[in-house]
Amino acid sequence: MVRRHPTVWLASALGVAFLIPGTGAVFAGISAGSNSSAAIPLPTASELPPRPQPTTIPTLARLRTCSVAAPAADGRLATFSGYVANATTGEMLFDRNGETGQRTGSVLKTLTAAAALNILGPNAQLSTKVIDGSSPGTIVLQGGGDPTLATTGGTVYDGAPQIADLANATVKAYKKLHPGVDIKNIVLDSTLWDPADNWDSSWLRKEQADGYQAEVTALMVDGGRADPTSTVSTRSDDPIGDAGRAFAAAAGLSGVTFSTGAAVGSTVLAEVKSQPLSTLIGQMMSWSDNILAENLARVVSKTLGFNGSSASLAQAIPGGLSEYGLPTNKISIRDGSGLSDLNAVSPLFVSQLMAKVKAGVKDLGVLYSALPVAGQSGTLSDRFTGANEIARGHIRGKTGWLDSAYTLAGIIDAADGTPLVFAFYSIQDGISSDAKEAQDTLATAVYSCGDNLSNN
Repeated sequence: MVRRHPTVWLASALGVAFLIPGTGAVFAGISAGSNSSAAIPLPTASELPPRPQPTTIPTLARLRTCSVAAPAADGRLATFSGYVANATTGEMLFDRNGETGQRTGSVLKTLTAAAALNILGPNAQLSTKVIDGSSPGTIVLQGGGDPTLATTGGTVYDGAPQIADLANATVKAYKKLHPGVDIKNIVLDSTLWDPADNWDSSWLRKEQADGYQAEVTALMVDGGRADPTSTVSTRSDDPIGDAGRAFAAAAGLSGVTFSTGAAVGSTVLAEVKSQPLSTLIGQMMSWSDNILAENLARVVSKTLGFNGSSASLAQAIPGGLSEYGLPTNKISIRDGSGLSDLNAVSPLFVSQLMAKVKAGVKDLGVLYSALPVAGQSGTLSDRFTGANEIARGHIRGKTGWLDSAYTLAGIIDAADGTPLVFAFYSIQDGISSDAKEAQDTLATAVYSCGDNLSNN
């Protein structure tokens, strides 16, 4: 083969000769690289930086399956917003536009009651006094904000102070101080706040004629009612004058003159006091007494250092609620009763307050006891009928009604034992009273779901 192909052999030999030096260079290079590289030690476990550890172990969110979507979509609820939470944990269970502040109707009375309990205390009483005048023959009948001062034992305000007792004690003390000098003039002092500031411009005057609201004055009798024995009764156009005339009649004073002004002297001839605030709140909440709510709100204002004006309530009521740890910066207050459609409080806020009420924080147990009970007391006594009867006795709540809204808020002791708090608003001009039944049905559905309530 070599002889036959000398050229091929030579080429092959040269190729092999070339390959061998190249291969040696390659191996030489590898050897050189290995000899110049130092071994890199691996860190021990103790030398590694600590790995961050979670502070809490995440838990799986509970899958709740009980829906109230159908009753919440009932057309009778009009423009609906609502909020439901677990009263113990604060966990939201149901939310339909619940963070938006809106008109509350009389649900607002829960805020007024809570503010009064915090600022005045459950044992506070409102006084009506008679003060000796600046000259003999003159006395001053001074109002202290108590609208329950009664002209009859048959008053709607059980246990209220009687103007006859005040009158009799006054005459006795006056005769002892001024023997032989007749009382000729009675000064009517309703200056605890401005007597002219007695009606909010956003209220409908028909509420006065219809018997739901009186002019807000510091001196008055029977809540301004024409019929002291009826919760709903036409209210007076002159509550201050009515108080003066009732006092004079009870004292047997004829021919006296009346004037208005502030007391100058300090000698108290006689005094009567209202029932304790704890009782007044029960009366206010049971039948949603507007004048009690307004007067208590004004007294809260005065106690906090404001002037007792209607305008001051925008600061006084949130100020009275601040110690409960509630976010009061997002509420707007126009009055103490909820009659104004300019109040703006969210269902979320009301639910948060109800959680405090359920827990009995800072005397709020008084408010808990005062709330009407479904099918049993107050403004809820005739509600929760038919299929909703299963929730009777298990829901405490405050009702609200305006020409443009029905509201309901309170506390539910659910069928599974879970305490829930809720607030439902139905808003629409000319809203039908059917909204009440729709709210009852929704509340009953929430009662049945309990802690399994789903926000779908």
